[in-house]
Amino acid sequence: MVKLTYDQIFKDMVKSAYEGKLDEGIEKLKKQGNGDVEQYIHYATGGGDPGKVVFKVKECSCGCEEEGCQVSCLMEAIERDENGNVIIKGSLCSDCGQCVGVCKHDCLVDKKEFIPLVEVLKNRKVPVYAIIAPSFIGQFGPAVTPGQVRAALKRLGFYGMVEVALFADILTFREALEFDAHVQKEGDFVLTSMCCPMWVSMVKKVYTKLAPHITPSVSPMVACGRAVKKLHPDAKVVFIGPCIAKKAEAKEPDVRDAVDVVITFKELKQIFEAVGINPAEMEADEKEHSSTGGRIYARTGGVSKAVADTLKRIRPDKEIQIKAVQAHGVKECKQMLQDALDGKINANFYEGMGCVGGCVGGPHVLIDPAQGTEFVNRYGEEAASLTPADNRYVLALLKSLGFEEIEDLFDEEKAKIFSRNFPKGV
Repeated sequence: MVKLTYDQIFKDMVKSAYEGKLDEGIEKLKKQGNGDVEQYIHYATGGGDPGKVVFKVKECSCGCEEEGCQVSCLMEAIERDENGNVIIKGSLCSDCGQCVGVCKHDCLVDKKEFIPLVEVLKNRKVPVYAIIAPSFIGQFGPAVTPGQVRAALKRLGFYGMVEVALFADILTFREALEFDAHVQKEGDFVLTSMCCPMWVSMVKKVYTKLAPHITPSVSPMVACGRAVKKLHPDAKVVFIGPCIAKKAEAKEPDVRDAVDVVITFKELKQIFEAVGINPAEMEADEKEHSSTGGRIYARTGGVSKAVADTLKRIRPDKEIQIKAVQAHGVKECKQMLQDALDGKINANFYEGMGCVGGCVGGPHVLIDPAQGTEFVNRYGEEAASLTPADNRYVLALLKSLGFEEIEDLFDEEKAKIFSRNFPKGV
Protein backbone atom coordinates (compact mmCIF):
# COMPACT_ATOMS: atom_id res chain seq x y z
CA MET A 1 0.00 0.00 0.00
CA VAL A 2 1.17 3.53 -0.82
CA LYS A 3 1.15 6.09 1.97
CA LEU A 4 -0.90 8.93 0.49
CA THR A 5 -0.95 12.36 2.08
CA TYR A 6 -4.12 14.35 2.63
CA ASP A 7 -2.92 16.99 0.15
CA GLN A 8 -2.17 14.38 -2.53
CA ILE A 9 -5.62 12.86 -2.13
CA PHE A 10 -7.32 16.26 -2.43
CA LYS A 11 -5.32 17.17 -5.52
CA ASP A 12 -6.06 13.83 -7.22
CA MET A 13 -9.77 14.20 -6.51
CA VAL A 14 -9.88 17.73 -7.94
CA LYS A 15 -8.37 16.41 -11.17
CA SER A 16 -10.85 13.53 -11.28
CA ALA A 17 -13.79 15.87 -10.56
CA TYR A 18 -12.90 18.24 -13.40
CA GLU A 19 -12.54 15.24 -15.73
CA GLY A 20 -15.99 14.02 -14.69
CA LYS A 21 -14.52 10.87 -13.14
CA LEU A 22 -14.71 11.56 -9.41
CA ASP A 23 -16.21 8.20 -8.41
CA GLU A 24 -13.57 6.34 -10.43
CA GLY A 25 -10.83 8.46 -8.91
CA ILE A 26 -12.02 7.77 -5.39
CA GLU A 27 -12.10 4.01 -5.97
CA LYS A 28 -8.58 4.13 -7.36
CA LEU A 29 -7.33 6.02 -4.29
CA LYS A 30 -8.98 3.51 -1.96
CA LYS A 31 -7.25 0.61 -3.68
CA GLN A 32 -3.77 2.13 -3.67
CA GLY A 33 -3.79 3.79 -0.25
CA ASN A 34 -3.46 2.69 3.35
CA GLY A 35 -6.09 2.45 6.08
CA ASP A 36 -6.43 6.22 6.58
CA VAL A 37 -7.37 6.97 2.97
CA GLU A 38 -11.13 6.60 3.37
CA GLN A 39 -11.20 9.14 6.21
CA TYR A 40 -9.04 11.53 4.22
CA ILE A 41 -11.40 11.18 1.25
CA HIS A 42 -14.37 11.81 3.53
CA TYR A 43 -12.99 15.11 4.85
CA ALA A 44 -11.45 16.18 1.52
CA THR A 45 -14.91 16.00 -0.07
CA GLY A 46 -16.54 18.14 2.61
CA GLY A 47 -17.70 15.31 4.90
CA GLY A 48 -17.91 15.33 8.67
CA ASP A 49 -19.97 17.40 11.09
CA PRO A 50 -21.28 20.33 8.98
CA GLY A 51 -20.57 22.74 11.81
CA LYS A 52 -16.96 21.64 12.33
CA VAL A 53 -13.72 22.28 10.45
CA VAL A 54 -10.94 20.40 12.31
CA PHE A 55 -10.97 16.60 12.62
CA LYS A 56 -8.70 13.99 14.13
CA VAL A 57 -7.97 11.17 11.67
CA LYS A 58 -5.60 8.96 13.64
CA GLU A 59 -3.77 8.63 16.93
CA CYS A 60 -0.62 10.61 17.35
CA SER A 61 2.36 10.13 19.62
CA CYS A 62 4.86 11.85 17.38
CA GLY A 63 6.97 13.49 20.06
CA CYS A 64 6.18 17.06 18.98
CA GLU A 65 4.87 18.16 22.37
CA GLU A 66 7.25 21.12 22.58
CA GLU A 67 6.02 22.81 19.43
CA GLY A 68 3.02 20.84 18.19
CA CYS A 69 -0.75 21.07 18.19
CA GLN A 70 -1.24 21.35 21.96
CA VAL A 71 1.08 24.36 22.22
CA SER A 72 -0.51 26.05 19.22
CA CYS A 73 -4.09 25.76 20.45
CA LEU A 74 -5.66 29.15 21.08
CA MET A 75 -8.41 27.87 23.38
CA GLU A 76 -6.43 25.14 25.21
CA ALA A 77 -8.78 22.59 23.63
CA ILE A 78 -6.07 19.97 23.02
CA GLU A 79 -4.81 17.55 25.66
CA ARG A 80 -2.77 14.36 25.57
CA ASP A 81 -3.66 11.13 27.31
CA GLU A 82 -1.24 8.93 29.27
CA ASN A 83 0.07 7.49 26.00
CA GLY A 84 0.74 10.90 24.44
CA ASN A 85 -2.20 10.69 22.06
CA VAL A 86 -4.10 13.85 21.15
CA ILE A 87 -7.55 14.51 22.61
CA ILE A 88 -9.61 17.41 21.24
CA LYS A 89 -12.11 18.84 23.71
CA GLY A 90 -14.97 19.72 21.42
CA SER A 91 -16.61 22.14 23.83
CA LEU A 92 -13.51 24.36 23.77
CA CYS A 93 -12.36 23.91 20.15
CA SER A 94 -12.98 27.00 18.02
CA ASP A 95 -11.91 25.29 14.76
CA CYS A 96 -9.26 27.96 14.22
CA GLY A 97 -7.00 25.42 12.50
CA GLN A 98 -3.77 26.43 14.19
CA CYS A 99 -3.24 22.79 15.19
CA VAL A 100 -3.64 21.64 11.59
CA GLY A 101 -1.02 24.14 10.49
CA VAL A 102 1.62 22.66 12.79
CA CYS A 103 0.70 18.95 12.44
CA LYS A 104 3.31 17.32 10.18
CA HIS A 105 1.76 13.85 10.15
CA ASP A 106 -1.79 14.42 8.85
CA CYS A 107 -3.22 13.29 12.18
CA LEU A 108 -5.31 16.46 12.32
CA VAL A 109 -6.91 17.78 9.13
CA ASP A 110 -9.21 20.60 8.11
CA LYS A 111 -12.28 19.90 6.01
CA LYS A 112 -11.90 20.85 2.35
CA GLU A 113 -15.02 22.28 0.75
CA PHE A 114 -14.10 22.65 -2.91
CA ILE A 115 -14.90 19.24 -4.45
CA PRO A 116 -18.73 19.56 -4.11
CA LEU A 117 -18.47 22.91 -5.93
CA VAL A 118 -16.77 21.55 -9.06
CA GLU A 119 -19.96 20.53 -10.88
CA VAL A 120 -21.51 23.93 -10.11
CA LEU A 121 -18.46 25.65 -11.61
CA LYS A 122 -18.47 23.39 -14.65
CA ASN A 123 -22.14 23.69 -15.62
CA ARG A 124 -22.26 27.48 -14.92
CA LYS A 125 -26.02 27.48 -14.25
CA VAL A 126 -25.40 29.27 -10.95
CA PRO A 127 -23.03 32.28 -10.84
CA VAL A 128 -20.13 31.62 -8.47
CA TYR A 129 -17.93 34.54 -7.43
CA ALA A 130 -14.48 34.28 -5.87
CA ILE A 131 -13.68 36.86 -3.21
CA ILE A 132 -10.01 36.96 -2.35
CA ALA A 133 -8.21 38.18 0.77
CA PRO A 134 -5.86 41.21 0.62
CA SER A 135 -2.90 38.93 1.40
CA PHE A 136 -3.18 37.24 -2.01
CA ILE A 137 -0.77 39.61 -3.73
CA GLY A 138 2.49 37.80 -4.60
CA GLN A 139 1.26 34.42 -3.35
CA PHE A 140 1.06 32.84 -6.83
CA GLY A 141 4.33 34.25 -8.12
CA PRO A 142 6.25 37.52 -7.73
CA ALA A 143 5.20 38.78 -11.16
CA VAL A 144 1.63 37.43 -11.16
CA THR A 145 -0.84 40.31 -11.26
CA PRO A 146 -4.30 40.44 -9.68
CA GLY A 147 -5.71 40.32 -13.20
CA GLN A 148 -3.89 37.08 -13.94
CA VAL A 149 -5.26 35.51 -10.75
CA ARG A 150 -8.74 36.68 -11.81
CA ALA A 151 -8.29 35.14 -15.27
CA ALA A 152 -7.10 31.85 -13.74
CA LEU A 153 -10.15 31.73 -11.48
CA LYS A 154 -12.44 32.38 -14.42
CA ARG A 155 -10.77 29.47 -16.22
CA LEU A 156 -11.80 27.29 -13.26
CA GLY A 157 -15.41 28.36 -13.82
CA PHE A 158 -15.87 31.38 -11.56
CA TYR A 159 -17.94 34.27 -12.94
CA GLY A 160 -15.56 36.82 -11.48
CA MET A 161 -13.19 37.76 -8.67
CA VAL A 162 -13.60 40.55 -6.14
CA GLU A 163 -10.74 41.77 -3.97
CA VAL A 164 -11.92 41.81 -0.37
CA ALA A 165 -9.68 44.87 0.08
CA LEU A 166 -12.50 46.89 -1.48
CA PHE A 167 -14.74 45.95 1.45
CA ALA A 168 -11.91 46.48 3.91
CA ASP A 169 -12.15 50.06 2.61
CA ILE A 170 -15.85 50.24 3.50
CA LEU A 171 -15.28 48.78 6.95
CA THR A 172 -12.45 51.25 7.50
CA PHE A 173 -15.11 53.96 7.22
CA ARG A 174 -17.21 52.09 9.81
CA GLU A 175 -14.32 51.68 12.22
CA ALA A 176 -13.36 55.34 11.90
CA LEU A 177 -16.94 56.40 12.61
CA GLU A 178 -17.17 53.96 15.55
CA PHE A 179 -13.99 55.42 17.00
CA ASP A 180 -15.29 58.95 16.51
CA ALA A 181 -18.52 58.09 18.33
CA HIS A 182 -17.11 56.07 21.23
CA VAL A 183 -13.74 57.64 22.02
CA GLN A 184 -14.60 61.05 23.43
CA LYS A 185 -12.11 61.42 26.27
CA GLU A 186 -8.83 60.08 27.61
CA GLY A 187 -9.30 56.52 28.86
CA ASP A 188 -11.89 55.56 26.24
CA PHE A 189 -10.84 52.80 23.84
CA VAL A 190 -12.15 50.37 21.24
CA LEU A 191 -11.09 46.92 20.11
CA THR A 192 -11.33 46.46 16.37
CA SER A 193 -13.44 43.40 15.56
CA MET A 194 -12.59 43.02 11.90
CA CYS A 195 -10.36 40.61 9.98
CA CYS A 196 -9.18 37.97 12.39
CA PRO A 197 -11.59 35.32 13.73
CA MET A 198 -8.97 34.10 16.20
CA TRP A 199 -8.75 37.57 17.76
CA VAL A 200 -12.54 37.76 17.96
CA SER A 201 -12.67 34.30 19.60
CA MET A 202 -10.23 35.38 22.28
CA VAL A 203 -12.44 38.32 23.22
CA LYS A 204 -15.73 36.43 22.99
CA LYS A 205 -14.65 33.32 24.88
CA VAL A 206 -11.79 34.29 27.19
CA TYR A 207 -11.46 38.05 27.69
CA THR A 208 -15.21 38.65 27.89
CA LYS A 209 -14.92 41.72 30.16
CA LEU A 210 -13.50 43.55 27.14
CA ALA A 211 -16.45 42.64 24.91
CA PRO A 212 -18.28 45.96 25.44
CA HIS A 213 -15.33 47.70 23.76
CA ILE A 214 -15.38 45.60 20.60
CA THR A 215 -16.71 47.33 17.49
CA PRO A 216 -19.80 45.70 15.93
CA SER A 217 -18.45 45.30 12.41
CA VAL A 218 -18.37 42.08 10.42
CA SER A 219 -15.11 41.02 8.82
CA PRO A 220 -14.28 42.22 5.30
CA MET A 221 -14.91 38.63 4.12
CA VAL A 222 -18.48 38.68 5.44
CA ALA A 223 -19.13 42.22 4.17
CA CYS A 224 -17.93 41.27 0.70
CA GLY A 225 -19.93 38.05 0.59
CA ARG A 226 -23.13 39.77 1.69
CA ALA A 227 -22.66 42.59 -0.82
CA VAL A 228 -22.08 40.17 -3.70
CA LYS A 229 -25.28 38.33 -2.77
CA LYS A 230 -27.23 41.57 -2.46
CA LEU A 231 -26.15 42.63 -5.94
CA HIS A 232 -26.45 39.09 -7.36
CA PRO A 233 -29.12 37.28 -5.31
CA ASP A 234 -28.69 33.90 -7.00
CA ALA A 235 -24.91 33.80 -6.60
CA LYS A 236 -22.71 31.53 -4.56
CA VAL A 237 -19.62 33.05 -2.92
CA VAL A 238 -16.23 31.41 -2.36
CA PHE A 239 -13.69 33.10 -0.08
CA ILE A 240 -10.01 32.48 -0.82
CA GLY A 241 -7.40 33.32 1.81
CA PRO A 242 -4.51 32.14 3.97
CA CYS A 243 -6.60 31.17 6.97
CA ILE A 244 -8.19 27.90 8.12
CA ALA A 245 -10.10 29.82 10.81
CA LYS A 246 -12.12 31.56 8.09
CA LYS A 247 -13.76 28.18 7.38
CA ALA A 248 -15.08 28.26 10.94
CA GLU A 249 -16.06 31.94 10.79
CA ALA A 250 -18.14 31.31 7.67
CA LYS A 251 -20.21 28.79 9.67
CA GLU A 252 -20.97 31.07 12.63
CA PRO A 253 -24.77 31.42 13.00
CA ASP A 254 -24.99 35.20 12.68
CA VAL A 255 -22.83 35.46 9.53
CA ARG A 256 -23.28 32.15 7.70
CA ASP A 257 -25.45 33.85 5.08
CA ALA A 258 -22.39 35.51 3.54
CA VAL A 259 -19.99 32.85 2.24
CA ASP A 260 -20.80 29.38 0.91
CA VAL A 261 -17.30 27.89 0.63
CA VAL A 262 -13.86 28.80 1.97
CA ILE A 263 -10.65 27.60 0.34
CA THR A 264 -7.09 28.53 1.22
CA PHE A 265 -4.20 29.75 -0.92
CA LYS A 266 -2.55 26.36 -0.48
CA GLU A 267 -5.68 24.59 -1.67
CA LEU A 268 -6.06 26.96 -4.63
CA LYS A 269 -2.48 26.26 -5.70
CA GLN A 270 -3.24 22.53 -5.57
CA ILE A 271 -6.41 23.08 -7.60
CA PHE A 272 -4.53 25.07 -10.26
CA GLU A 273 -1.87 22.35 -10.48
CA ALA A 274 -4.46 19.57 -10.66
CA VAL A 275 -6.18 21.08 -13.71
CA GLY A 276 -3.06 22.50 -15.39
CA ILE A 277 -3.65 26.22 -14.88
CA ASN A 278 -0.64 28.51 -14.39
CA PRO A 279 -1.67 32.05 -13.39
CA ALA A 280 1.65 33.42 -14.67
CA GLU A 281 0.68 32.36 -18.20
CA MET A 282 -2.80 33.91 -18.17
CA GLU A 283 -3.80 37.03 -20.07
CA ALA A 284 -4.56 39.55 -17.33
CA ASP A 285 -8.11 40.67 -16.57
CA GLU A 286 -7.42 43.79 -14.49
CA LYS A 287 -10.22 45.78 -12.80
CA GLU A 288 -9.58 46.50 -9.10
CA HIS A 289 -10.31 49.72 -7.28
CA SER A 290 -9.28 49.39 -3.61
CA SER A 291 -7.31 52.05 -1.73
CA THR A 292 -4.00 51.78 0.10
CA GLY A 293 -5.89 51.35 3.36
CA GLY A 294 -7.84 48.29 2.23
CA ARG A 295 -4.82 46.63 0.66
CA ILE A 296 -2.59 46.81 3.75
CA TYR A 297 -5.11 45.03 5.98
CA ALA A 298 -3.12 41.90 5.21
CA ARG A 299 -0.22 42.75 7.51
CA THR A 300 0.22 43.67 11.15
CA GLY A 301 -0.60 47.32 11.76
CA GLY A 302 -2.46 47.70 8.48
CA VAL A 303 -5.91 48.06 10.04
CA SER A 304 -4.67 50.63 12.55
CA LYS A 305 -3.01 52.73 9.86
CA ALA A 306 -5.98 52.54 7.51
CA VAL A 307 -8.46 53.61 10.20
CA ALA A 308 -6.15 56.32 11.57
CA ASP A 309 -5.56 57.82 8.10
CA THR A 310 -9.28 57.74 7.37
CA LEU A 311 -10.21 59.36 10.68
CA LYS A 312 -7.77 62.19 9.99
CA ARG A 313 -9.34 62.60 6.56
CA ILE A 314 -13.00 62.69 7.66
CA ARG A 315 -12.64 64.14 11.18
CA PRO A 316 -9.50 66.31 11.01
CA ASP A 317 -10.64 68.50 13.92
CA LYS A 318 -11.28 65.62 16.33
CA GLU A 319 -9.30 66.36 19.47
CA ILE A 320 -8.50 62.71 20.24
CA GLN A 321 -6.98 60.92 17.29
CA ILE A 322 -6.10 57.24 17.15
CA LYS A 323 -3.30 56.00 19.36
CA ALA A 324 -2.97 52.37 18.33
CA VAL A 325 -1.31 49.30 19.73
CA GLN A 326 -0.99 46.02 17.83
CA ALA A 327 -0.28 42.41 18.62
CA HIS A 328 0.33 39.50 16.29
CA GLY A 329 0.49 35.83 17.11
CA VAL A 330 -1.65 34.13 19.76
CA LYS A 331 0.84 34.71 22.58
CA GLU A 332 1.14 38.46 21.94
CA CYS A 333 -2.62 38.87 21.51
CA LYS A 334 -3.35 37.17 24.81
CA GLN A 335 -0.78 39.33 26.58
CA MET A 336 -2.14 42.54 25.08
CA LEU A 337 -5.71 41.69 26.06
CA GLN A 338 -4.63 40.86 29.59
CA ASP A 339 -2.67 44.11 29.80
CA ALA A 340 -5.78 45.95 28.60
CA LEU A 341 -7.80 44.33 31.38
CA ASP A 342 -5.15 45.34 33.88
CA GLY A 343 -5.02 48.93 32.63
CA LYS A 344 -1.36 48.68 31.66
CA ILE A 345 -1.64 50.06 28.11
CA ASN A 346 -2.01 53.71 27.20
CA ALA A 347 -3.80 53.30 23.86
CA ASN A 348 -7.29 53.85 22.47
CA PHE A 349 -7.35 51.47 19.49
CA TYR A 350 -6.42 47.79 19.87
CA GLU A 351 -5.63 45.64 16.85
CA GLY A 352 -4.94 41.92 17.12
CA MET A 353 -4.08 39.28 14.55
CA GLY A 354 -3.71 35.63 15.51
CA CYS A 355 -0.89 34.88 13.06
CA VAL A 356 2.62 36.31 13.31
CA GLY A 357 2.94 39.09 10.74
CA GLY A 358 -0.82 39.25 10.28
CA CYS A 359 -2.69 37.44 7.49
CA VAL A 360 0.52 37.21 5.46
CA GLY A 361 1.65 34.73 8.15
CA GLY A 362 -1.44 32.53 7.94
CA PRO A 363 -1.10 28.72 8.06
CA HIS A 364 -1.81 28.29 4.33
CA VAL A 365 0.25 31.08 2.76
CA LEU A 366 2.57 30.12 -0.09
CA ILE A 367 5.44 32.54 0.54
CA ASP A 368 7.48 33.73 3.50
CA PRO A 369 5.53 36.24 5.66
CA ALA A 370 8.24 38.88 5.38
CA GLN A 371 8.11 38.62 1.61
CA GLY A 372 4.32 38.71 1.77
CA THR A 373 4.48 41.94 3.75
CA GLU A 374 6.74 43.49 1.11
CA PHE A 375 4.29 42.58 -1.66
CA VAL A 376 1.34 43.94 0.33
CA ASN A 377 3.10 47.24 1.10
CA ARG A 378 4.13 47.67 -2.53
CA TYR A 379 0.60 46.93 -3.76
CA GLY A 380 -0.73 49.43 -1.24
CA GLU A 381 1.64 52.11 -2.54
CA GLU A 382 0.37 51.48 -6.09
CA ALA A 383 -3.24 52.33 -5.17
CA ALA A 384 -4.72 55.48 -6.67
CA SER A 385 -6.11 56.65 -3.31
CA LEU A 386 -4.77 56.55 0.24
CA THR A 387 -8.09 56.21 2.07
CA PRO A 388 -11.62 55.10 1.18
CA ALA A 389 -12.73 58.70 1.64
CA ASP A 390 -10.80 59.52 -1.54
CA ASN A 391 -11.86 56.39 -3.41
CA ARG A 392 -14.68 57.15 -5.84
CA TYR A 393 -15.23 53.44 -6.49
CA VAL A 394 -15.97 52.83 -2.81
CA LEU A 395 -18.42 55.73 -2.72
CA ALA A 396 -20.16 54.44 -5.87
CA LEU A 397 -20.31 50.91 -4.44
CA LEU A 398 -21.88 52.18 -1.21
CA LYS A 399 -24.57 53.97 -3.22
CA SER A 400 -25.34 50.78 -5.16
CA LEU A 401 -25.82 49.07 -1.78
CA GLY A 402 -28.25 51.75 -0.57
CA PHE A 403 -25.91 54.09 1.36
CA GLU A 404 -26.46 57.64 0.11
CA GLU A 405 -24.29 59.23 2.82
CA ILE A 406 -21.28 57.88 4.74
CA GLU A 407 -23.21 58.43 7.98
CA ASP A 408 -25.75 55.86 6.71
CA LEU A 409 -23.21 53.26 7.85
CA PHE A 410 -24.56 54.05 11.33
CA ASP A 411 -28.20 53.56 10.24
CA GLU A 412 -29.30 50.45 12.16
CA GLU A 413 -31.46 49.06 9.37
CA LYS A 414 -29.29 49.92 6.37
CA ALA A 415 -26.07 48.85 8.08
CA LYS A 416 -27.22 45.31 8.95
CA ILE A 417 -25.18 44.04 6.04
CA PHE A 418 -22.00 45.22 7.79
CA SER A 419 -22.97 44.56 11.42
CA ARG A 420 -22.95 41.71 13.91
CA ASN A 421 -23.71 41.30 17.60
CA PHE A 422 -21.15 40.49 20.28
CA PRO A 423 -21.65 39.48 23.90
CA LYS A 424 -21.73 42.40 26.33
CA GLY A 425 -19.24 40.96 28.76
CA VAL A 426 -19.56 39.63 32.30
